[in-house]
Amino acid sequence: MKKLINTIENEFVIGFNEIQKKLEECKISVEEHIPKPEIAWEIKNHLADEFNIAGTNGNFSLIKGKAKSKKTFFIGLTIAATTNNQTVQNTLRAPFKAEKTNVLYFDTEQSKYHVQTALKRICEENNLKKLDSLKTYALRKHTPPERLKLIEHAIYNTPNLGFVVIDGIRDLITSINDESESSAMASKLLKWSEELNIHIVVVLHENPTGDKARGHIGTELTNKAETVLTVTADKDILEMSEVTPGSCRNKPFEAFAFEINESGMPVIIQGYTSKKIKTPKFDLLALNPSEKFRIITEAFSNGESFNHGELVIQLRLATDNLNKGSSGRSDNKIIKLITEGKNNGWLVQTQNRAPYTLGNLFSPNS
Repeated sequence: MKKLINTIENEFVIGFNEIQKKLEECKISVEEHIPKPEIAWEIKNHLADEFNIAGTNGNFSLIKGKAKSKKTFFIGLTIAATTNNQTVQNTLRAPFKAEKTNVLYFDTEQSKYHVQTALKRICEENNLKKLDSLKTYALRKHTPPERLKLIEHAIYNTPNLGFVVIDGIRDLITSINDESESSAMASKLLKWSEELNIHIVVVLHENPTGDKARGHIGTELTNKAETVLTVTADKDILEMSEVTPGSCRNKPFEAFAFEINESGMPVIIQGYTSKKIKTPKFDLLALNPSEKFRIITEAFSNGESFNHGELVIQLRLATDNLNKGSSGRSDNKIIKLITEGKNNGWLVQTQNRAPYTLGNLFSPNS
């Protein structure tokens, strides 16, 4: 019995020491010099003429989008940048590091033929017949556990590894809504990227009816990723897709778009302006006094006096003539503008129900 007790006590001490050692390894001191993480890849903000960080070594990024949004074409451009020390199409670049030249590219969905086609596009983008630094694998025929093992083996056994792309992270687990599997997958990505000081890009579909990455795995990856990018197919132009920043730990990049040319190559559209950039909503009552008086003056360009109903119509036309559009100037707001104009002396009415005439912007009542 005494021997058993001693064994238990020894195991407890060993376990305690191991935990204490791991805890000390995680401890952060204000006096410790911790260098900034190396930049893995960047996206140019053309408006500011600067590059914004898309990902750093020791972290992972998430690319999401609906099925057939051309995510794989964008991934090809990204990989082309990581295998070339030049800026790709004046938009994507990856700072070249001699000790981290190798790139791994895993596809879990496409056939060997289509994965090879994607590989050929990457080589063509770099004007090369082949890329020795890029190792590409089609994993569709394997089960989720087998894919995970193969990827982990390649990551830990590829010398000078700097960048990894997993197109189809969902296919490394059996259920996208399994919390334990999803958490374990996110932990794997964090572990791989930190231990090897590499950057990993993973790709996941969005929900068919929303813009969130699919399942619990999508939630986990969105929360843990350094950068989340969305690829959206244009509703009007069949061959065009837009790339926009989601949640970013670094300064968000400027949205840009690419189209597929006649040769089947993705071409970034220079000078593109995102359709998602919304102009401030027009509100008639939120205008400053001079702008409101300008609209009233425009209304009286069609006559010297109007009754109430006529003035409502003329003010409606005036907002259209001044390119204000129909939104934000309902008849209720026009009626309130008439009341405000009357109180400020911009509109003159000698008595109730009498016609309105044009007043002055700087009247004694304003």
